[in-house]
Amino acid sequence: MSDNQTPLRRACWVALVYLIAGFAWIAFSDTLAEAWFPDPRTLSLVQTWKGFGFVLTTGLVLFAVLARQLIKDRALLNLQRSQRQALRMRERQLQVLMDNLPGMAYRCRCDPQWTMLFVSQGCARLTGYAPEELIENRVASYASLMDEEDNERVYCEVKAALANNESFSVEYSLTRKDGRRIWVWERGRGVEEDDGTVVLEGIVLDISDRKRLESELEEMATRDPLTGLLNRREMSKVLDDELERAQRYQRPMAVLWIDFDHFKDVNDTYGHAAGDSVLRAISRLLLESVRSVDSIGRFGGEEFLIVLPEMDLEEARDTAERLRRKVAEAPQPLGDGRSAPLTISVGIAVYPEHGQTAAALCAAADKAMYLAKDRGRNCVAMAHLRHQVDNDS
Repeated sequence: MSDNQTPLRRACWVALVYLIAGFAWIAFSDTLAEAWFPDPRTLSLVQTWKGFGFVLTTGLVLFAVLARQLIKDRALLNLQRSQRQALRMRERQLQVLMDNLPGMAYRCRCDPQWTMLFVSQGCARLTGYAPEELIENRVASYASLMDEEDNERVYCEVKAALANNESFSVEYSLTRKDGRRIWVWERGRGVEEDDGTVVLEGIVLDISDRKRLESELEEMATRDPLTGLLNRREMSKVLDDELERAQRYQRPMAVLWIDFDHFKDVNDTYGHAAGDSVLRAISRLLLESVRSVDSIGRFGGEEFLIVLPEMDLEEARDTAERLRRKVAEAPQPLGDGRSAPLTISVGIAVYPEHGQTAAALCAAADKAMYLAKDRGRNCVAMAHLRHQVDNDS
């Protein structure tokens, strides 16, 4: 293959060598025969055997050349056949592997539409589209399945990876053909073609289950498992954030500390399952009775904290009274078809009047709640102002 001579040129050289050798043999052998055998009869016999020798010699040479070439051709054909068989087997194995992947293998151009040149059969399971519908954007482009923001972000990340000659890994959401949203993880790298262009090869996997699990774990880390409200740790973060915002914009903020009255009697009389049912019911009631910007959390046991952004003292008192009445007027379900009356005591503290820090506000609201209990329960009490506390002490 590396020889610069073409088959035609090599054949011409062989024919030329044969002609020269033949003419030389005929010319010189006849001259020598006439010189060595002057007798005409002997010369005729010698020339006959000379002709037989020439034919035999050329026949043997031709046989050797053809045999050598045919052996080489047979070996080449056997090699090509074995290579084709190995290639077909490899293609079958690769096809089986790609068809059984949990996601989709692909080959695409690095353009804003992610024009697909090849996709495996897993494309139908992943996107709902048949492979031929996505190839060359015949029905839909792969980019049309992505959000515009995700598409721009992924395009930038892929370009950066190609510039550094690195593989890339990205996560984004897709809209399937049936309209369902899924999360996918893609890993690939750039491959340079013979013409110098770069295409992308990789795999796309469905990670929706993993994303759901992450969301559930995140929810479990921030929510109280019984009531679904924010837990103590997350509520403390919310309180710090809202307090920082109130300080920055010089706005008021109220904190309500709620405790159930005689809740132990519910557990002792009806059982802890009934007590849990009451906690869940009142949690729903409180959540439905506040604004969307307000936050409710369970601080422990039967104590709840409500953060009311941009709410002054009077508004906070009105809100606390409204919540107290709603709880008192509605018997709470025990989970077995029965219900029991329950009341709450509410303590109120407002920034900046009752404290400048989250700890100070919580302490003031907690003291106010105990003040409400001392006043007979089922009532609302306001925290003392700081200078009043100093004077009382």
